[in-house]
Amino acid sequence: MRTLADRIRHAISFEVLALLLIVPLASFVFHQPMHDIGVISVVSATIAMLWNVVYNFLFDLWLKRKSGSTLKSRGMRVLHAMLFEGGLLVALMPFIAWYLQISLAQAFVMDVSFALFYMGYAYAFNWGYDWLFPLPEWKQAAAQDAGGAP
Repeated sequence: MRTLADRIRHAISFEVLALLLIVPLASFVFHQPMHDIGVISVVSATIAMLWNVVYNFLFDLWLKRKSGSTLKSRGMRVLHAMLFEGGLLVALMPFIAWYLQISLAQAFVMDVSFALFYMGYAYAFNWGYDWLFPLPEWKQAAAQDAGGAP
């Protein structure tokens, strides 16, 4: 499993890159000032970063118990991203409505839009992160699957 330092590096790099992408895009799409989208994004990113560390640790524990490894298949990555974003959707919608002084329905649409962006982004980012920083157990599993020595 990943170390705490690795999980922190993952969470911070995930959120910084996401902010650079989402603030100008959401400001344009929702016709909101970049400042307001920036505040929502930074607060949301802070909550998401904390959730990211806890959620990924718990998900990896569950996956290791279920399959004996933390290696994620394509389908498992989709499930991982959907569950992560679903948890954030519930937590962030009231904050967005309150801060922007919009209805819960409007906040829901905005939050779902953020969640859809982040699901695709999380899938791509985590795949890239795992490629850049693979765990030793994954190399062993790949060698065994290819018929190599353990």
